[in-house]
Order: sequence, then structure tokens, then C-alpha cells
Amino acid sequence: MANRERNKQIKFYVTEEEKKLIEDKMKESGINNMGAYLRKMGIDGHIFILDNMPLKEMNSMMTRFGSNMNQIAKRVNSTSNIYSEDIEEIKEMMKELWQLQKSILSKLP
Repeated sequence: MANRERNKQIKFYVTEEEKKLIEDKMKESGINNMGAYLRKMGIDGHIFILDNMPLKEMNSMMTRFGSNMNQIAKRVNSTSNIYSEDIEEIKEMMKELWQLQKSILSKLP
């Protein structure tokens, strides 16, 4: 035992449910050794806390964009004309969507 590379022991207690969850995740990872899995997760594991509000905001913006596009399409179909204001409105909405998407992507781990 004196020549072990890993000579420090860490112990902790879990519930039956927690143990089952750990075992399930270990199987998903393809690691068969509990010690190796727990060591890998303890050293290299990551915890991600995601804020979904920007996605909800983008979803809302996309809904508004779709509604505006439908209104513009109805107007174009009924008059056979498209107005420069409509084009500018579409460009502005697309610019806002792209900016929000870039913001969301830049915050991802």
C-alpha cells in the first residue's frame, strides 16, 4: 500500500437514488470502474448553469418577426407592391435577431 500512486482516500455517502443516478451516468459514459468515473468527474467534470431568458426573448422576437412577415406578405399579395419601409423593417428585425443570437452564443461555455 505504501507504493500506491493514489494513496489518499475520499469517502462520501449518497442515497440509494443518488447511487443509481451515478451508476446510470457512469454506464452512459462508458466507464466501468466507479473509482475511475468519480475521479474523472471530480477532476474534469463541469457544472453548467444555463440562463434560458435570452432564448425566451429570442423566441418572442421570432414570433413577432413571423407575424410582421405575414402582414407584409398579405400586403404584397393584395397590392402587388413592396415598400422600402417594409424592406427596412425586415432588415432591422433580422439585425436584432442576429445580435441576440450572437449574444447568446458568446455566453455559452
